[in-house]
Amino acid sequence: MLKLKMFFLISFFSVHICTAASVIQGTSGSLMRARVVADFNEPWAMTFINEKELLVTSKTGKLWVVSVEGNKSEVSGVPKVAYGGQGGLGDVILHPNFKENQLIYFSYIKFDDASRALRGAVVASALFENSPVPRLKNIELIWEQSPKLSSLGHYSHRLVFGPVESKHHGKLFITSGDRQDKAAAQDLKSSLGKVIRINHDGTVPNDNPFQEYGELAKSFWTLGHRNALGIAFDSQGNLWAHEMGPKHGDELNLIEAGKNYGWPLVSEGSHYNGEEIPSHSSQPRFRGPILSWVPTIAPSSLIFYAGKKFRNWNGSAFIGGLKSRALIRLGFADKNSFELERFEWGRRVREVELGSDGSIWVLEDPPLGRLIQFNPVK
Repeated sequence: MLKLKMFFLISFFSVHICTAASVIQGTSGSLMRARVVADFNEPWAMTFINEKELLVTSKTGKLWVVSVEGNKSEVSGVPKVAYGGQGGLGDVILHPNFKENQLIYFSYIKFDDASRALRGAVVASALFENSPVPRLKNIELIWEQSPKLSSLGHYSHRLVFGPVESKHHGKLFITSGDRQDKAAAQDLKSSLGKVIRINHDGTVPNDNPFQEYGELAKSFWTLGHRNALGIAFDSQGNLWAHEMGPKHGDELNLIEAGKNYGWPLVSEGSHYNGEEIPSHSSQPRFRGPILSWVPTIAPSSLIFYAGKKFRNWNGSAFIGGLKSRALIRLGFADKNSFELERFEWGRRVREVELGSDGSIWVLEDPPLGRLIQFNPVK
């Protein structure tokens, strides 16, 4: 009877995390204890600035300093964003030398200077002043999507810096979605549907692979992407990104310089109208995914675990799932990947981040928009 009660208790908490610390169980039996830290209006991204504080973006255009206890302070000086559809204030990350220069990088949606009917993703750097009244100073726009369009989706605009002491040190990678213009992903005169690689100041490295295809293409690292909402380096220095497929066919890709990942000419899914799309295997000139999902999981964010709290999980990746309403753990072997486990509690997972202490942090999508910390069950 005791075991039966415990089963129902864990099953209940796996769907309904309350404000007290609650236990959820993964599909392979792993247990994590959840602590709800704070809640937000349409949170989108987060990054730790020290052991006790993190920055959290809200799609509506607000940036917050949040303590691990849940205290929130709004950051002033954030540029006005073009809020609507899938766009607003987006990702936020730290400069690799943040402790010395206090620079942060963030993405957001900006109206076109000539017409408010057009918009696109941009990336800016700013000096972050973490005072009792936190603020941004010296904002510099370092990258813009081109062209700007009237559509309200598929911005992607996730950010990651290359690892220290690697050939990518100081290089900023940006996922640039196709903006619901499928053909743009194959167009070298458009930055849509690409992974971008630039220097920390917005200049373009001279070792990017598309140097001979015009000024805009010099910033491209890869092409043929639809809507990549997660990008991260593993401990071996390999770059990975996941992207949403059309109707099913979400992908996890190993990102390598100069490769074409095929969208919209190939996919593991189909168009929403039911029209079939050739698979990657039918056209080997395109780089196929390492892992794909049918039905969709709607992947939203990506990290690789490296910490002391869940030692058996070092080297695993975690993906936030929107449609799947799950935190998904992946394993890797010889550059192959496979799903290990899902943690489900009935909420869309927008963002996942690694705490400095090895705990796992998650942002939920609305309606609750909660910031949750996960620790091992002792």
